[in-house]
Amino acid sequence: MAQENWAFVCDADDLVPDTGACVLINNEQVAIFWESKTDTLFALSNYDPLGCANVISRGILGSLGDDLVIASPLYKQHFSLATGQCMEDAQYCLKTYQVRRIDGRVQLLLEENITR
Repeated sequence: MAQENWAFVCDADDLVPDTGACVLINNEQVAIFWESKTDTLFALSNYDPLGCANVISRGILGSLGDDLVIASPLYKQHFSLATGQCMEDAQYCLKTYQVRRIDGRVQLLLEENITR
């Protein structure tokens, strides 16, 4: 069994509730969100595949039915915070990352961290 490789990306105090932050890890931009109602962290690729720009961290958190989503600031498509799936067009899906908060620090899992 491989050892998990968690990387520190920011202090938990650096995150603003219900707002995104962008971190650069392994030359890839990752959008991190702290959803305050459930006190849950989410991490997704910052790259919007429809707008072809790194802007997801600037999107607006919300919900569609029971799904927590981020609305892209460009064309307003919604992506599930849990799965990265685009709610309007199933051909698009953002990479998701395992993220955790430990001792006031936010960490991303680097080894096998991509889910679809």
